[in-house]
Amino acid sequence: MIDRDAVRDNAKYLRNVRPIDPDEIAEYIEGSPHPAVVKQTLREEAYDLGLFERDDGTFVPTNEDPVTPPGWSPEAFPDDYSFALEDLLIQRYGANWHVGDAGDRLRQRVRQLKEDYYRGNPVEYDEDAALGYAIYHLPDYYAAVGYVLDDIAEGGLLSRKLRVLDVGAGTGGPALGLHEYLPDDSLVDYHAVEPSASADVLEHMLGETRRNFRTTIHRETAEAFEPTGEYDLVVFASVLSELDDPTAVVEKYLDVLADDGTLVAIAPADRNTSIGLRDVEREVAPADGDVTVYSPTLRLWDGYAPSDRGWSFDVKPDLAVPGFQRRLDEGRDAEEDEGTFVNVDVQYSYSILRTDGRRRLDIRANATRFAKMAEMDRHVTNRIDLLAVKLSHDLSEGRNQLFKVGDGSETVDHYAVRTKPTVLNADLEDADYGDVLLFENVLALWNDDEEAYNLVVDGETIVDTVA
Repeated sequence: MIDRDAVRDNAKYLRNVRPIDPDEIAEYIEGSPHPAVVKQTLREEAYDLGLFERDDGTFVPTNEDPVTPPGWSPEAFPDDYSFALEDLLIQRYGANWHVGDAGDRLRQRVRQLKEDYYRGNPVEYDEDAALGYAIYHLPDYYAAVGYVLDDIAEGGLLSRKLRVLDVGAGTGGPALGLHEYLPDDSLVDYHAVEPSASADVLEHMLGETRRNFRTTIHRETAEAFEPTGEYDLVVFASVLSELDDPTAVVEKYLDVLADDGTLVAIAPADRNTSIGLRDVEREVAPADGDVTVYSPTLRLWDGYAPSDRGWSFDVKPDLAVPGFQRRLDEGRDAEEDEGTFVNVDVQYSYSILRTDGRRRLDIRANATRFAKMAEMDRHVTNRIDLLAVKLSHDLSEGRNQLFKVGDGSETVDHYAVRTKPTVLNADLEDADYGDVLLFENVLALWNDDEEAYNLVVDGETIVDTVA
């Protein structure tokens, strides 16, 4: 049994002198333990000591600079992860996993998963379902998490030394995206909570991560797991809709968030799961509460929280179709459309929450200058000025451009309708999802058919990106 305290004490001393060599420390420990035992002890203590293991086997203090956004825009699911997934498929079903009975079973599991999500039914994951889920969802979940992390990193709030809790980690898409997003000199203590057969897939996929991305899987439900310590990043990715009481679970894990930590929730863009995510956000972050919406649905009016339908999602470029999805799709039934088992659309809803009051954009509206969406009925048929967050891409399908917007006070949906594009209102189209826009001289109308307010952006309207 090695003297762990002695290893720690020597490491603390040497870290300020020179790179920590396990061979050297072994000489200072009573009983002269084997250097390999010392190295393993250092690996286990590395996160608490803030030590990064280099390729030569020595340890140095980790870089504590915040992560700079890396320009995340993946074109494809990385080959290493694709090969790792196919290894699992071959181990279970053989080289021709995508044909015959095995292929039929996987396709049926994917069909059932899609149906269950659409209907809001409970989802059960046996080994076949977990692998089917991985085939269908690993690529888009991998891509989505990086775009969400951009919101945090651009504010300098994502550390290279990171303790992560991934609740309902599934087969590993978000974990792999996080791993690829972070720079190589990051030191990560990653914990996954996953009770289903998906944990076996997750464990295999995490085998592809770097040595300084330390992983632990807790095979328990989110409700039963009792976290210890604090976490810098807590992630709920595509799991809220599967929980009996998602609000209570999120509140539980907010309690283990570090004072300067971030909780991220991500959901598919479909109506039910997207609205469900926004409902949870509003319940855990009321207008007068201690939890702040960091992004994207900024609340621009103090003392107000939105109560509209809340369906809002971002859209990013599609990924290339991975080989494992293409092969599964080739065995589809004759009546099924090509691409039934292909899923490379990157469309998702998300919420970023903090407990320190920080917001992605520290902008607030002033009643002496701007109209408030909560009082829009007062302004119908008038031209007004207002601040709003852009909450969709163009929804028009070829007609007048249509964008969902909100200011955090809205009780019903608001849409900006661009009827006459000009240089002065081009920011409505050009701004990114989550940006704050200033509308000047926009016409407020009520749309009876949609039971929503239309903010008509015409030749007399100016739209500027505020931040």
